[in-house]
Amino acid sequence: MSKHALKDMTVAEFRDRLTPQTVILLPFGSQEEQGPHAPMGDYMLADAVACKAAELSGAIAAPCVPFGYAEFFRGFPGGIQLRAATFTALVEDMLGAFLDHGIERLVILNGHTTNSTLIDQVQRKVRRERGVAVASIDLWRSIPDSLWSDIHGPDAARARGHGADPLTSLGLYLYPEKMRPDLIRPSSAATAFGLPGASVAGVTFEGAQVNLPLDAQEVNADGMLAGDAMLASAEAGARIFDHVTGFVARFVDHMRRCDPRQPFALPLAEVVE
Repeated sequence: MSKHALKDMTVAEFRDRLTPQTVILLPFGSQEEQGPHAPMGDYMLADAVACKAAELSGAIAAPCVPFGYAEFFRGFPGGIQLRAATFTALVEDMLGAFLDHGIERLVILNGHTTNSTLIDQVQRKVRRERGVAVASIDLWRSIPDSLWSDIHGPDAARARGHGADPLTSLGLYLYPEKMRPDLIRPSSAATAFGLPGASVAGVTFEGAQVNLPLDAQEVNADGMLAGDAMLASAEAGARIFDHVTGFVARFVDHMRRCDPRQPFALPLAEVVE
């Protein structure tokens, strides 16, 4: 059977797989609270997406980075948050490990939204210094509103949030034996400065966002920052997983026809191996 995860390959097997069109998927996740009912290692989800997308597309999934950047989760024990400088250095070193060998079709799969701005910094640095445009996909933001509505109907907005969907449904689908649905509790609205909508991003004033440095445990003692995890289900997780892995696989096929050094050039009509 063909191997799709780099961690499972010998160096000889990896060399045999390399072509100018080889695409490497680099998954990133986090080790942080996900409410009282879900494992803290949400990086398992990004890893599962990368491995399945690699299987579907013939790409190769690099080992998943299990730690991310999220200062506002430091108040919860068991979490491992990297400093911004540590995280950006890690991303740059990972990309460099492939670029140094001429492997340039690299796609970051970000399973932790707070990583996004730091990943962007590294992408721009790498392109400026090495001339390669590395792509990055925020996995959970790739779920379209139409799918949310199709799965949850009128409850679509209420189902979404940290501690709720999509991660709770994905967990119920991918590793139900690790979940504790008996501990699911609803999130509660918080206020700060007497203003509504308190979150780790801030509060709402006259309908607009005002940014504040609030910590997750201040907003909700369980880390349920938004959404209703009671709406989650394994069936919803299956549909979300199928969408996200299919989306990544289709992008891999597209990237094979593109030149990472010429992002404005038209893709090739077909790939010549």
